[in-house]
Amino acid sequence: MIERAQEHSTLVASLSRSIATGAIGFGLISLGVFATVAFGERAMYKTFGLFGAYLTWTVLFILLSGAVFGQLAAVRWRLPSFYLLFGLAFFGYAAGWMVAYFTLRNTAGELAGSFIGSILMAVVFAGGFNSLRSTLKLSAVLFVSNCLGYFLGSALNHSFGGRLGMLLWGIAYGLFFGAGIGAALQLVQVDGVRTDSVQTERKSRTA
Repeated sequence: MIERAQEHSTLVASLSRSIATGAIGFGLISLGVFATVAFGERAMYKTFGLFGAYLTWTVLFILLSGAVFGQLAAVRWRLPSFYLLFGLAFFGYAAGWMVAYFTLRNTAGELAGSFIGSILMAVVFAGGFNSLRSTLKLSAVLFVSNCLGYFLGSALNHSFGGRLGMLLWGIAYGLFFGAGIGAALQLVQVDGVRTDSVQTERKSRTA
């Protein structure tokens, strides 16, 4: 069983590959989603309302990103099953962010949203890959990468303005947060394999 766990650990993508896959893939997806904001924000609000528009953008992120990050899933979750895990994780992040932002508003709401959303995403990933002890580490990685992407993108948006600013925001957000999600998935899977190995070894000793 230990050899089997070691074999599974080799299936997990390297940290560098996970970061690159997340950054590039999620960066392109984020650019596409933010493009709908840049060119169709008013129409979205008029058609779906405020919360309906945010829900639509969340669903777009989940549907498009699941396939990208699914490439990094090994051992426990594979497509299409990974969509369930990632969907729950990203929806938890988005819900936490929106509740905090619409309650506090401004920078305080954005920071609180990033913090709460990152924790919720980390909890889902950690639970899904049987590594709850990784929650704090994953939360930190996701929070830092999310803040870097979001606030750098926001600064670019304020500097350039208009559609170009919004598109640059999408690129920055996608590159940094995508890298963070990729790193989190790699870390939690490695920790999860180790946890499985330890639990299996303990069971074999007590059997």
